[in-house]
Amino acid sequence: MNIMLFHSVHGLRPAVREAAGRLRAAGHEVHVPDLYEGRTVETVEEGSELKDEIGKDELLKRAVLAAAPYSERGLVYAGFSLGGSIAQTLALGDKKARGLLLFHGTSDMAEHTSVDELPVQLHVADPDPFESADWLNSWYLQMRRAGADVEIYRYPGAGHLYTDPQLPDYDEASAELTWRTALGFLAGLDAEAR
Repeated sequence: MNIMLFHSVHGLRPAVREAAGRLRAAGHEVHVPDLYEGRTVETVEEGSELKDEIGKDELLKRAVLAAAPYSERGLVYAGFSLGGSIAQTLALGDKKARGLLLFHGTSDMAEHTSVDELPVQLHVADPDPFESADWLNSWYLQMRRAGADVEIYRYPGAGHLYTDPQLPDYDEASAELTWRTALGFLAGLDAEAR
């Protein structure tokens, strides 16, 4: 599969490059744009400040420009937390999107969004301070109404960014289970595309 992987609010940290390496080792072509243009941060608070400094519209513009050269081939959009939100926005607006793989984050969507059975998989902590149970229920229903084929996997006791080994949220068991499940999802998409 051809995957566009977006980083979290922390920026393009080593964990994102390691994730891309894991996906490449499974046979996928992976593109990892740096929406912060080389800047990284250590805390969510610093990341939020940097995100606000750049601006949501500019981040989306950078993401669209990064994806544009590959979108004709049909992308799987993926991302971590903030990157998941960006990936969702792009996937729902791209008629050729092959799938959407979300780690730790979702986004709201326009009321009349429509997709043609877009495969979507979400991996999220339970509970997650940024993705409440009520929000996830609402998000799931909205995605289903839009026409997406949605799977949600919840990881009790894990921290928000539990797949990043360099952050306090890290949970090795949950991270490994997430990767096994996500790689299975991508393998299924790959088989369908052939």
